[in-house]
Amino acid sequence: METVIKTAKNWLVYHPTIHNFEWKTGTTNGASLQFLILTVVSYISLTLLLSRYSFRPVSLPLRSISIVYNLFSFSLSLLMAVGCGLSTLSQMPNPDWIFCFPANHTPTRGPVFFWGYVFYLSKILEFTDTLLILLNGNSTRRRLSFLHVFHHSMVLIMCYIWIDAAQSLFPLGVVTNASVHTVMYGYYLMCSLGVRPSWKRMVTNIQIIQFIFGFFAAGVALYYHLVKYPCSGPKYAWSFGVVFNTSLLYLFVDFYSKSYKNKKE
Repeated sequence: METVIKTAKNWLVYHPTIHNFEWKTGTTNGASLQFLILTVVSYISLTLLLSRYSFRPVSLPLRSISIVYNLFSFSLSLLMAVGCGLSTLSQMPNPDWIFCFPANHTPTRGPVFFWGYVFYLSKILEFTDTLLILLNGNSTRRRLSFLHVFHHSMVLIMCYIWIDAAQSLFPLGVVTNASVHTVMYGYYLMCSLGVRPSWKRMVTNIQIIQFIFGFFAAGVALYYHLVKYPCSGPKYAWSFGVVFNTSLLYLFVDFYSKSYKNKKE
């Protein structure tokens, strides 16, 4: 087991590309407000435009594409969860660092920020979820809810803020969310292979638990900031995260209620 962990660290933490990574606003690919705004606006605009037109499912091997996409997303999510987890344990000077980066003492470089950057880019890749729903035709468009589009749009903004502002808590957010997405894309992969797992409700449950845990983590970070020492990251970023987390918790609980209440009835 020690050999496995050592090998994983060599590849996922100490590899030169990862260990020497540095986020430079305006220089690193995708690290600019212009890129962020253009990406989000393009996503929302194209989604609204394509969703207004009725067309037959396109003649593409969508099932095969879905299998490849879900397999890749499952693998990437697992890789980010493990990579960021090992990087956090290796880079943190003490356990408090998990909840609170010391203000003005946390440069945006190193393996943790590399995985934060990969996580940020992965949220653009996840726009493919929306494209697959649209290409499948009108029969699947009921899945294209406000929750779906809102989540994909806002999470990209939050990820950008996390890295650019060296926001405290972001490694915990990456590990938690990537772990949840490993389960979620594992479920989607099985569905695309023609297997219907019995644990669909569990996928929604762990997403809701994720948001509840987010409030706990935010509370711990606030305690550190007010009682121990200032934490890295502007107040607006912390506030944005709490508001965003609240909105997602409400929307997911509402989705859960509508989806599974009807089944019970």
